[in-house]
Amino acid sequence: MEQDKSTKNQPVPSKCPHCGNKLTPWQQVLLATDRALVCKKCWYRIILDVYSGTKPPNDDKSKNKED
Repeated sequence: MEQDKSTKNQPVPSKCPHCGNKLTPWQQVLLATDRALVCKKCWYRIILDVYSGTKPPNDDKSKNKED
């Protein structure tokens, strides 16, 4: 739940960070919801940082595995 609250407060860009193409209001809604979007002009994948301010979960179980 904490992660959901922190990501909702993250601002959604109004333009593509790669080419500067203005995002439509609908694209901004999709980006805010899905946290990822592909720019229609340059095909750059815009991904909002889900783990802003926190460490991502460590799912690598191979470190704890003994041979």
